[in-house]
Amino acid sequence: MDIKIIVAAHKQYKMPDSKMYIPLQVGAKGKPSIGYVRDDKGDNISDKNPTYCELTGMYYAWKNMDAEYLGLVHYRRYFASNATCSDKDPFLNVLTPEEVRYYMSGYDIIVPNKRKYYIESLYSHYDHTFDGRHLKVAYSIIAKHYPEYQSSCDKVYRRTWGYMFNMFITNKKLWDEYCTWLFDILGRMEDYIDLSKYDAFESRLFGRISEILFNVWLEYKIEHGLKAVEVKCIHMEPVDWITKGTAFLKAKFFGHKYTKSF
Repeated sequence: MDIKIIVAAHKQYKMPDSKMYIPLQVGAKGKPSIGYVRDDKGDNISDKNPTYCELTGMYYAWKNMDAEYLGLVHYRRYFASNATCSDKDPFLNVLTPEEVRYYMSGYDIIVPNKRKYYIESLYSHYDHTFDGRHLKVAYSIIAKHYPEYQSSCDKVYRRTWGYMFNMFITNKKLWDEYCTWLFDILGRMEDYIDLSKYDAFESRLFGRISEILFNVWLEYKIEHGLKAVEVKCIHMEPVDWITKGTAFLKAKFFGHKYTKSF
């Protein structure tokens, strides 16, 4: 089984030892090499990285990488292994090729464990932290061009949990199908959103929107027989949950939009 998992990165960082993981420099166009595969080769949208984030890596893999299974993780966030548990080196705890083969023998796609918002729906959380009009634009495009997904979109927007981070592993056929759907919707959205009024942080909206759209696509596919398995995520660095939680509550109750990543 040929498996390639791209590791989206914009700077040099420690990487897993397994050859299954392919470090990929995202947003590489016009920038010095950091020694990884660059996303500005072949058919690419590397110049859209300021607004598409890690999706420029996803697009590169879609158009330029040949493998039976493809996946995407981040240089500081991976799927976790069930086989090892090291307190000293988190890279010893990442998902192994053998585990991917095991999961793929019974499932169609590997997704991260649910992120639960409890007091927020996916729509309201985005609306409180960024601009809910982006999701309305996405919905209108789905209703017009992919009406079979509309009820799935309704369900996902109302949910208080989601599979986030644009992380997943699946077979090439499903990867191609998802990317064809996703990048068509995002391309259409560009015609309706004026990016000139946003700063650099706000402009990353297409990467953020895609996290929710992935849930829409996945919900529809699950309703039609796709089998998904949740796998825990691990972080290579400590997460400041107090700061994240405080920002979450300020957005929910006091209208404080996010101005940086946490």
